[in-house]
Parts: sequence; structure tokens; C-alpha cells
Amino acid sequence: MKVLVDTCTFLWMADDAPELSRQARTVVTDPDNEVYLSAASVWEIAIKHSLGKLPLPESPRQFVPSQRTLLALTALPIEEAAILTLDRLPALHRDPFDRLLVCQALAHGLVIVSPDPQIQQYPISTLW
Repeated sequence: MKVLVDTCTFLWMADDAPELSRQARTVVTDPDNEVYLSAASVWEIAIKHSLGKLPLPESPRQFVPSQRTLLALTALPIEEAAILTLDRLPALHRDPFDRLLVCQALAHGLVIVSPDPQIQQYPISTLW
């Protein structure tokens, strides 16, 4: 399975937080699955950290790559093709980062791992 973790899922994975559901934990740690972290999530983390809204043990410059490597996640760049699927999305979610994740899931045939009920309303595969 090819899965895309949303931002909070990545942060909970990095922290081994109890908020991560049992199903999500099983899917993201299964070595048979391809697990991706979007550049959109990295962008969101960097912005929130710079605004003082997201404390991290080190700067995002060190934190994200080290955690991505430790968790065996593959970086997913933001591509024009994914962005151009935006016009196919119903206006269910106002968060531009989450909308971009949905676009990437559509463009690349990914399952999004997210607890967000608004993401789960889009015509994509999700799990939590």
C-alpha cells in the first residue's frame, strides 16, 4: 500500500504519541507499505515552528530529515500535476496544507493516514 501521512500523524509518529491509532501505527510501520511525507507537511511544520505554535526538540531543518529517516518515510515533493487537481476538490476543508495533501493523494493514488474528519470526506482513500 502507498500511504501519505498528514502533518499531525507524522508528529505523533516522531513522538511515539498515544494519539496515533492502532491501525495507523500498524500501516505506517509495515515494511511492505510505501510511506510518504509531503513537502506540504514540512512547509506547515516550518511555518508553525517559526510562529512559535509548534515546539520541537530542534529546528525543523534538523528535526524533519532526521525523523523522516528514522521512521523510514519517503519525501514527496509538491508537483504541478498534484496542484492542478485542486479544481476537482469540493470546498470541504479550508486548510491549504490539508487540501494539498488531498491533491497529492489524488494525483499519486495514495491513501491518507489522518484523523481529520474533513479530509475523510474527500473522494480519496483514508484510514485512521
